[in-house]
Amino acid sequence: MTFYRVHLDRGCNAYGAMEEESEDLYETAQVLLDPQTGSFTDEVSERLEYVGSALLVMDRVTLAPPWRGHGLAAVLACEAITRLMAGCRAIACSPGITDLSSHRLMDQAEWDRVNARIAMGWERLGFRPYRANVYLLSPISQDLEEQRGALRRHLADLGASWRADAP
Repeated sequence: MTFYRVHLDRGCNAYGAMEEESEDLYETAQVLLDPQTGSFTDEVSERLEYVGSALLVMDRVTLAPPWRGHGLAAVLACEAITRLMAGCRAIACSPGITDLSSHRLMDQAEWDRVNARIAMGWERLGFRPYRANVYLLSPISQDLEEQRGALRRHLADLGASWRADAP
């Protein structure tokens, strides 16, 4: 997992810093931040409660192929977000496939299905579509806390089933 904590109140223009760091962060900055000030746009600010000034960007969550398809990405991301979100006004992500090493997604319909499934997983955590495939989550979202308990139970059940299947 790769997360970036972007401080919007430290004197450096966060928009420019995100542009310099990576194309993915720049795309997020273009949607959420004012290029002149480096702060949230007025429209984004109106959507968010003021509970902090930073932006947490969930940039990558990648699992090795044998671990995929069990709901582990959501479990792990939820735990990471919960630990990293203190002082943040928003958590952002752009759901979609980042590991292009698999050739099984050559078909557009399969590509769309997998991307939709990834987006649905992040929506379960409380992320909501905002614009241009950027999703936002408020750190005070009740969805996140409710899902955390459910995901922990899912992880315990998954562990129990794997132990039962072990030779």
